[in-house]
Amino acid sequence: MSLSTTLQSSSEQVRNVPSGRLEEFVTQFSRLLDAAPSEADVLQQGGELLRKLVRFDDWLPQEFAQPDAQHYRQYLLHLDPAQRFSVVSFVWGPGQKTPVHDHTVWGLIGVLRGAEYSQSYALTGGALQAIGAPHLLERGVVEAVSPHAQGLHDIHLVRNAHEDRTSVSIHVYGANIGAVERSLYYQDGTRKRFVSGYSNLTPVDS
Repeated sequence: MSLSTTLQSSSEQVRNVPSGRLEEFVTQFSRLLDAAPSEADVLQQGGELLRKLVRFDDWLPQEFAQPDAQHYRQYLLHLDPAQRFSVVSFVWGPGQKTPVHDHTVWGLIGVLRGAEYSQSYALTGGALQAIGAPHLLERGVVEAVSPHAQGLHDIHLVRNAHEDRTSVSIHVYGANIGAVERSLYYQDGTRKRFVSGYSNLTPVDS
């Protein structure tokens, strides 16, 4: 996908998932952002909202939890009209993982089904270095990423903790994450720019 690629966000393509639980979450998260909180408050209070959402696994339609045999998928569930935040379901087939990547905006990750490992990285002396051991994120656990917040990291790799089943997590980002230019990282610290898009939206060239 070229750097000039954008997403067609017409009403025909971006449709919110019909779910009472998700609608309540979106309403409460919108109210939180309406109050213009600090990023720390967004991560703390928004994390609690996401924890309540992923506590129940009875609301995500199956079409937004479908794995792919080759690659993980990311489905847009909700895009704030002002693009202040997006809600995405990430679906991991057995053993699937991301490359090492960043986000450039704050993010919250809540595990809905299965479990995931998250490995944080940092650029040290121009090279990519793992920070500590991978974190096991089990169902109901919420983790935050941020390029700004103290004690958090923005570069990580995520993989399905299971080799024999699908895992699903719900992510909330402080932007339309599918349209944000971000970076993949290699061991020597070099980067490759990318725009992720969404599995349920059609990318168009601008």
